[in-house]
Amino acid sequence: MMSFVLGSLVGLLLALTGAGGGILAVPLLVFALHLGLAQAAPIGLLAVGLAAAMAATLGLRDGIVRYRAAMLMGGLAMLLAPLGVAAAQRVPNTPLTIAFAAVLLLSAWRMWQRARHALRPRTDAPARAALPCVLDARDGRLVWTRPCAQALAATGVAAGVLSGLLGVGGGFVIVPALTRFTELSARSIVATSLAVIALASIGGVGAAAWKGTMAWDIALPFAIGSVFASLLARVIAARVAGPRLQQGFAIVSVGVAILLLARGAGWLAVR
Repeated sequence: MMSFVLGSLVGLLLALTGAGGGILAVPLLVFALHLGLAQAAPIGLLAVGLAAAMAATLGLRDGIVRYRAAMLMGGLAMLLAPLGVAAAQRVPNTPLTIAFAAVLLLSAWRMWQRARHALRPRTDAPARAALPCVLDARDGRLVWTRPCAQALAATGVAAGVLSGLLGVGGGFVIVPALTRFTELSARSIVATSLAVIALASIGGVGAAAWKGTMAWDIALPFAIGSVFASLLARVIAARVAGPRLQQGFAIVSVGVAILLLARGAGWLAVR
């Protein structure tokens, strides 16, 4: 029951704040259920991956997922996520916890910046010619060039390794990269990022299941709660979600990161 409740909280955060909300799945499992980070990571990845797959399917239906870019990034992420899972089983819990806290702080900072820019829109967008990936004016698809493929491939590699190692999905890497390297709309960036996260999760969860490190008795109710709550929360998300909520979530993330750093440094013992 506790696992289902925690998963429901993650699903609510995913619906209200976007893909970044899933990064709190692992800290919740660590502090509430007293799991090691290597145990919690694949469970969090399963919940985030299912929620991302559901949202990406809706994006495909609406035609806003750039599926070729998602297949390149997601394919590489799916192949490399098992390497991250294997590394997580070998790295001691303390440095892994500190690494996750650093990633959480970075994610919080980026979410704060996105919210701030949404409240005060900027007009100094990068010149179209300076972007590696531009859209074809005739059909709205990405124009594939070597710089574009290299930028997207590097993004997929980073997302895959981090997904398997920390169970974070990789949205905090994918969304800024697509924003920086492409001229896709915000809706298309988020939908494409969710498709990549879903593919990366297949690799990470599959590797954990193969190695026998997935605690299914915790993972299944956690994932079911996440999907169930995210579906219900879609009804209210459009009314209450927004930049101010994202800034509040960023502040909460900083607090959680500080607690993880304290635990990793041995100042906070969890029994």
